[in-house]
Amino acid sequence: MAVIPRRTSSSNREPAGQPSTVRPWSIALGAVAAVTVAGIAVSVTTGSAKTPSTAASPTSRPGPTSHEDRVRVLDGVPVGYPRTKAGAKAAAANYTTVSGSTAFLTDKKARHRATSVMATNDAASTVTEKADETAKDAASALRGDKAKVNAKKAVSRTGVLSARVLGFDGHSAMVRLWTTTVRGSTSGHATLTSDFRAVTVTLAWEDSDWKLKDSSRTAGLVAPADESQASNVTSDFSDYIPDAAHDPVVSGATGQDGFPAPYERSESGAHAAATSAAVLYGDPRFYTDEGWRHRMLAATAAPSVRESVVADADSTAQLVRENRGLGSDGATADGAELITRTAVLATRSVSCSARAASVELWTASVGGLAGQDETQRPRIAYLRMTVDLTWSGGTWKTTSVTPSEPLVPSPLASEEATPADRFTDVGGARSAPATA
Repeated sequence: MAVIPRRTSSSNREPAGQPSTVRPWSIALGAVAAVTVAGIAVSVTTGSAKTPSTAASPTSRPGPTSHEDRVRVLDGVPVGYPRTKAGAKAAAANYTTVSGSTAFLTDKKARHRATSVMATNDAASTVTEKADETAKDAASALRGDKAKVNAKKAVSRTGVLSARVLGFDGHSAMVRLWTTTVRGSTSGHATLTSDFRAVTVTLAWEDSDWKLKDSSRTAGLVAPADESQASNVTSDFSDYIPDAAHDPVVSGATGQDGFPAPYERSESGAHAAATSAAVLYGDPRFYTDEGWRHRMLAATAAPSVRESVVADADSTAQLVRENRGLGSDGATADGAELITRTAVLATRSVSCSARAASVELWTASVGGLAGQDETQRPRIAYLRMTVDLTWSGGTWKTTSVTPSEPLVPSPLASEEATPADRFTDVGGARSAPATA
């Protein structure tokens, strides 16, 4: 679990275990989104040829309000975004995730089809050339300790921890992402590794969609690993090879309440609902903003469990604020800011029917304080959990979450932890990633 060391007292100690008598949502909050004996554990409860674009009003396409308006996938690329800041965040996140996937990096034909879908007309050739260079650079990580890359056994998963819109006018957008990527091969013995990147994505509104003009990558904020987590052996990652799991797909589609619009009654819709639950429960507002937390729970939790979920969430949030000395603004008396983010690295189905679904998530969760105290620096943990959902009120709602064994890569040896105060760059509501 992603943790930050904290002040403790015997009279006000957060739950560390998972009693068998506790409600499923209490387990989820206590073990995943709550404060453990070590600190904060962040995360969930719950084509055709192009033609030149024509000028259009930035408000001519409102944000989706139903599952019919959500993104669809074309040649492996999610397309069809709302002409909103949230839609731009989603496009930037999906294009970055696709560009870091195993298929994109190992299959030249698939890569070129994908770039032709995601890129603007003017930038297509440049985007393709840069993608080919990226694929060459990734080969050494994907082959592990083998002589050649085995595409069927390679793992390359990217999770978006934060997204901030740097510029937006409806015709163009620039989005800064903070990402973590896990790469390696399950066919050898070399441990899979993770690293952080800051990705700046420039988009243009073309052909009634957000299209990629350019992207650049630099070293990102480095959250040190949770010291309680040991790296897994390569074979443990076999459930997340290309054929066994899916990359998350976000849409930026929201309803009038500001939370995700209804999901499609399908397996992919269930995966999307589980992904959004991870992102929303990893948001710092879960702990610091009661109104936001209650609205979020009303939008995501099934009616049958909502009352107990709200009670457990309120209790969890209170414990976090008290033990961290947080005010209503999410900061301590000396100005340190609570930083919590969750990225979904991959999803896979456990079961799915028209009425119920169970989805396993592999997540990267960051939690800590951005301030002058380096002992409170945000840390990262890699968690697995199973999200159970039910079809209710025309969408998928979460009923329970069951944490399972972590799945932990090794950090790159060359990466040094970023000073704690630098993490304010990814805090606040405006840096929240897009939901599915």
